[in-house]
Amino acid sequence: MKKIILSALMLLGLAFTAQSQEIAKNALGLRLGSNDGFGAEVSYQRGLSKNNRLEFDLGWRDSNHVDAIKAVGLYQWVWNIDEGFNWYAGVGAGLAAWDYDYDGPGYHDDHSGTYVFAAGDIGIEYGFKNVPILLSLDARPEIGSGYYDDDNFGFDVGFGVKFKF
Repeated sequence: MKKIILSALMLLGLAFTAQSQEIAKNALGLRLGSNDGFGAEVSYQRGLSKNNRLEFDLGWRDSNHVDAIKAVGLYQWVWNIDEGFNWYAGVGAGLAAWDYDYDGPGYHDDHSGTYVFAAGDIGIEYGFKNVPILLSLDARPEIGSGYYDDDNFGFDVGFGVKFKF
């Protein structure tokens, strides 16, 4: 029984790695997301091999009382689902600076700080064949220290539009 399970897992792993795919050598664009406020990031991807790449994002977040600037670097693995349609997963880290400002009736709170975090990333993407555009949708859980609300976990969902070159 163990041999059958092991053989099935090996065959499944071979099927995922044997699929042909083409990821862009370079892609540059915007990633719009939401993690306790709307934000935009300039996003750059650099292909390392047929199924590995680096992604670097630099952006800002804005909510009612918090503004933040954030930089993230991710290493991603990419798997082909169908022609031009891929899914990916990755890990990385980032650095952010935030400013919290609240004015209420008889109450004022204003402080700022920086934090570092570890991030995961999982998403899907579609690269058009006839135009050099890449669309993506991903989820990025983050865990770190020094958030403005003492909650060391963040969950970011983003939609990306990138130009492939």
